[in-house]
Amino acid sequence: MKSESIKSFIKLKNIAVVGVSRTGKGFGASVYNHLKDNGYTVFAVNRIGGFSNNIKLYTSLFKIDHPIEGIITIVPPAETEEVIHVANDLNIKNVWMQQGSSSKNAINFCKEKGINYVADECILMFAEPVKSIHKFHRWINKLTGKYPRM
Repeated sequence: MKSESIKSFIKLKNIAVVGVSRTGKGFGASVYNHLKDNGYTVFAVNRIGGFSNNIKLYTSLFKIDHPIEGIITIVPPAETEEVIHVANDLNIKNVWMQQGSSSKNAINFCKEKGINYVADECILMFAEPVKSIHKFHRWINKLTGKYPRM
């Protein structure tokens, strides 16, 4: 099941990354940049808004004036729970909860609402091309059997 959810998610083209820092640093910015550089249409979300390296930061998914197929949460679990309710209100049916971002409540909500979700996996180990340390981690996970069978 998890491998099907992953395959489905990485095929999406219009994705919002929730948790992009205003400094342009951090994991949220890394995810945003990787996806943008590899053909995805990506939107950065930060509660405060503003700009980061000339990238508009939306304060909410509600503020994005473009169809969104999926979201990636790179925020604390309590914030993820809020975000997926908004995603559901907007009929966004694909959620990737980055490691450290998920909670039992968030997962149960996705199951209840029929939302395709991935929890506790790193998007950078699946969104091609996989580079640097993520390529090494993927190899280790395949070696140890922790990588979902694709």
